[in-house]
Amino acid sequence: MVRPDWDVYFMTVAMVVSTRSTCLRRKVGALIVKDHRILATGYNGVPSGLQHCLDIGCLREIQGIKSGERHELCRGLHAEQNALLQAAVYGVGIAGATLYATHQPCVLCAKMIVQAGITRVVFGGPYPDDLARAILEEAGIKLERFTREPCFPERGDGSGRQA
Repeated sequence: MVRPDWDVYFMTVAMVVSTRSTCLRRKVGALIVKDHRILATGYNGVPSGLQHCLDIGCLREIQGIKSGERHELCRGLHAEQNALLQAAVYGVGIAGATLYATHQPCVLCAKMIVQAGITRVVFGGPYPDDLARAILEEAGIKLERFTREPCFPERGDGSGRQA
């Protein structure tokens, strides 16, 4: 097995983090990394203690709201928001860090990323929000689309070890 480079490694972790999502529309994972260390993670879902959309349904689906529009009409937080909040709650400095996300950030997350001092964003899938891209570019944040394959090791015998 070839050892993955840092971007492949961290995007693979972001994909695993996304599996915790409770959103019915899109599974998103994010992590904040500095000096090759994971500082915070987040996935999209409702605030702690609230009922999950998996259990009560999606407000946006019920109201017929298209992806990329009317972000305020959602019970959930985005993965990027949860990662930024996790860093804040635990007092972790993230200025100068890279944010890895399974999808391009929306405009709300882009503004928070700028304000938090993130300097690079690596994202997987697209998101229909040109304003978000424009804000990140105007702020001088490196925005990079990740197009390679994640790195999940072979598990031939179920142990997770290579044969």
